[in-house]
Amino acid sequence: MLALRRAWSNSELLGPFLDLFASSKMYRQNRMVCWSLRRVLQEIRRQNATKASAAPAAVPPFHYQDMFELERKPDVPWRKLTGDHVSTFDVKGKTMLHVQPEALTLLAEQAMVDIAHLLRPGHLQQLSKILKDPEASSNDKFVAMELLKNANVAAGMVLPGCQDTGTAICVGKKGQYVWTEGRDEEALSRGIYNTYTNRNLRYSQVSPLDMYKEVNTRTNLPAQIELYATNSGQYDFLFMAKGGGSANKSFLYQQTKALLNPQKLLSFVNEKIKTLGTAACPPYHLAIVIGGTSAELTMKTVKYASARYLDTLPTKGNEHGQGFRDLELEKEIHGLTQSLGIGAQFGGKYFCHDVRVIRLPRHGASCPVGIGVPALQTDRFSERYHQKACFWRRWRPTRDNTSPKSRTRTWEAKLSKWI
Repeated sequence: MLALRRAWSNSELLGPFLDLFASSKMYRQNRMVCWSLRRVLQEIRRQNATKASAAPAAVPPFHYQDMFELERKPDVPWRKLTGDHVSTFDVKGKTMLHVQPEALTLLAEQAMVDIAHLLRPGHLQQLSKILKDPEASSNDKFVAMELLKNANVAAGMVLPGCQDTGTAICVGKKGQYVWTEGRDEEALSRGIYNTYTNRNLRYSQVSPLDMYKEVNTRTNLPAQIELYATNSGQYDFLFMAKGGGSANKSFLYQQTKALLNPQKLLSFVNEKIKTLGTAACPPYHLAIVIGGTSAELTMKTVKYASARYLDTLPTKGNEHGQGFRDLELEKEIHGLTQSLGIGAQFGGKYFCHDVRVIRLPRHGASCPVGIGVPALQTDRFSERYHQKACFWRRWRPTRDNTSPKSRTRTWEAKLSKWI
């Protein structure tokens, strides 16, 4: 048996070994085995000959590809929040941005306040559009009107737009020329704490004491805070509040390449989006991500896409692994959602306001697919720090005959040099 294993590892030895084996007594008892081994030897020699004749493939040169490289910067109007807690100093000819903990706390606090009370103008306009659409059902229009009334009440800054004020999520991208005291997560958490404990917002976080017993933390902490390093002199943030309804409607499906044809993909999406139901308060901003280098990256991209954080991705991919939006498939799936008959909770056309479809690179043996929606309280807020000021996204009221005087609550923040 040992001789057989050694011969098997070297095709040049396998032929003589089989000749020796054929002359032995064992051959007469195992002719079929010997015949099978000879067939294997022939196949090995054929494959070796093919490899030898084929020209060696050229190794492509190194190329770094940011999987989420945006095609253009988002159009974000900024409003100055304060000029305090931010300064600059020079080190080895480089200007460093010094951000004090108070700045992080102030921005996180303001972000969560506005997320709880204000809606972006674009979202309000989509609700208003339902009231004007002759194809919308009476149920669609009823839901849209009630959501607009609710937004008007929430804009009074007393009661939130939704009773589930969500898990606080903060994603920060910190430039290499940004200097902080090193406890950024704590400063951001304090701002979130201030908002939830000083306003009429529900505490949703429970902490396990053991495997089965839990207690409410009574502060809505801990928050989910993720900080990343970037090659810049600014500090950018994305804030979200993720309610339980939408979190429970986030799904991961482990598929294969067999899914990647138009008929099967649309059939799959049609089947799965019906399982979303109406518990997360439609009309939805539906996000679908196809591919991903890991399951967790796929679902993280679903979250970002549902908040429109990746709207300016390219619209086609490349050979290096660039992620992109498929605009045509977005239109096709949006039309599919309108034909389902589910509508805005009680039957009709408006199951979804819009659809985002993101395509990512994947491992050849796996094709993860993520589907999810944001909560009503999950619009993003972006903020940004500059050299001498803290900026937050400028709110623009929506004013027409059918929309309340409410303002956006999308938060993006930036910390960078003010030039």
